[in-house]
Amino acid sequence: MTITDFSMGWFSLAGKRAIVTGGNTGLGQSFALALAKGGADVFVPSLADDDGSTRAMVEAEGRRYEFMEADITEPGVPAAVVAECAERLGSVDILVNSAGICPLAEVLEFDRSKWDPTVAVNLTAAFEMSHEVAKLMIPQRSGKIINICSMFSFLGGRWSPAYAATKHGIAGLTKAYCDELAMYGIQVNGIAPGYYATAITTATRSNPDTNRRVLEHIAAERWGEPLDLMGTVVFLASRASDYVNGHILAVDGGYLVR
Repeated sequence: MTITDFSMGWFSLAGKRAIVTGGNTGLGQSFALALAKGGADVFVPSLADDDGSTRAMVEAEGRRYEFMEADITEPGVPAAVVAECAERLGSVDILVNSAGICPLAEVLEFDRSKWDPTVAVNLTAAFEMSHEVAKLMIPQRSGKIINICSMFSFLGGRWSPAYAATKHGIAGLTKAYCDELAMYGIQVNGIAPGYYATAITTATRSNPDTNRRVLEHIAAERWGEPLDLMGTVVFLASRASDYVNGHILAVDGGYLVR
């Protein structure tokens, strides 16, 4: 192939089937909608469905929305989720591991009651989901696994040691899976959002001191909005990123440069 073979159609997700964990809330919802706008059908496993808004937005794009009530931290559930998606949609071409939690507490108050569920949701579930979709992607010799990392994949985590540890871990998982799956035509990458205006950052944004500290660290001088991530997930899910592998792409408004 030569440069003349490049086409904007490489960004299309037409005919693709995507699982988005936590895809009916927060940033996950924006990922689900972005993939639908790109042409993919979307399968969302979550503890509870939303008010119907995610389904409405996806179906407005002419794409299928499938929901499965599932706790992906429970043994065997990730395998059941992948099998159910393959049953309903035909297979799995894209996995976005976006489910996550971030409990906050000072170091002496941060105990196993906060650590264990964070590791289960943010890291172990992402590992198991990736492991299960790999079983489908290796035979079809194609697929995209997109892990949602964080600024805390690179930095420390005041009041959130479990979140920081899991986000460092998911970056490592991304690179490890890339090392084994790239030979099968599967791309494994991560997106590291900066500070975004979502429910998970409400406490930080509502405190004048912490809000100021965050904004002083962002070159763009504003909090990110979910819209700022949508093009990134489409790119990493599309043919246009077929030679991007094992990369953690920061979408942070320039947070890491300061």
